[in-house]
Amino acid sequence: MKSLIFTFSFTILACTALFAQSGKLEVGMKVPEWTFPDADKNDFTMNSWPGKVLQINYVDPDESDLNDAFNDAIDKATDVDKIIDKEYFKGFGIVDNKSTWKPNGLVRVIAGNKAKKYDTTILFDYDGKLHSDWGMPKDSYTVVIVDKNRVCRYIFSGKIPESENEKIIQMIIELTKE
Repeated sequence: MKSLIFTFSFTILACTALFAQSGKLEVGMKVPEWTFPDADKNDFTMNSWPGKVLQINYVDPDESDLNDAFNDAIDKATDVDKIIDKEYFKGFGIVDNKSTWKPNGLVRVIAGNKAKKYDTTILFDYDGKLHSDWGMPKDSYTVVIVDKNRVCRYIFSGKIPESENEKIIQMIIELTKE
């Protein structure tokens, strides 16, 4: 009986350790740091925008238009309605180059057009680092909201329903006031 309890306990601990090492980012977790270059080969980290709430779009270039309606709503809330204070908020993209068949040169052109459209920074994850470090899915579009203390407050993979836009905008507004 003791060996059965020991085996069961060891199995639970081993599974917990395995899942903890899988690198899957979840709401409430401190977000692991990264360093990625932009098209000009300038390196950026989350600390490139200290004291700001971050909206990180991790995007397979084949899915680059999937959340345009969401990003348009964020852009409107920031630039037109001015209900999200730019002094405390930064949205940007990280291109998941590992998930696409498109050559890096073409991806940089596509990313450059998005950067101009949204007046933002686009970074490049050439090796799929966030697949392992954050557990980001391949061939997808994931939005992560990170507070000023670099804790994950929201994560969604796929197309964000338009009915969620206002809720996410309100969360960003509240986080910028903390």
